[in-house]
Amino acid sequence: MSKKPNTKGGRLSSPRKQAEEFGGAKKGIVICGACDIFYYKKTWKLDAHSFIMKRENKNLAVSHAICPACAMIKGGQYKGRITVKNVPDEQKGDLLNLIKGFCDRAFERDPLSRLIDILQDGSVLAITVTDNQMAQRLAKKIKDAFNKVKLSIASGNAP
Repeated sequence: MSKKPNTKGGRLSSPRKQAEEFGGAKKGIVICGACDIFYYKKTWKLDAHSFIMKRENKNLAVSHAICPACAMIKGGQYKGRITVKNVPDEQKGDLLNLIKGFCDRAFERDPLSRLIDILQDGSVLAITVTDNQMAQRLAKKIKDAFNKVKLSIASGNAP
């Protein structure tokens, strides 16, 4: 017994799939011309040169493009913004080290997770990143390390 599709109040078209939205997986590897990360088998990875030098990868087709993170940065966009207010001068160095270390570790796990910029205006720091979930984790880390610091998080594109 076959079922007929329910068209009453339902969807008439099939849901969009990732391949329809972004295109299918690219053949070979794609190297970002701006930051040297590479795309292979549906993920972005670090160290394109070492990957290509391996014997089993020598015959892969190589093309060049801009990765989504570099395109976002070039376009003046961000996915997460953290504003840290009332940062005492004596703790500013520790806070900057925490932010940079956290973002470096996030980049090593996922090359598309990047620190875009840290702007300082007196006792206020504005941090922009390429990943909203990374921004939330960083904000929580800052809050845990510096209890008296006030935080607000905004997700989206640059104004």
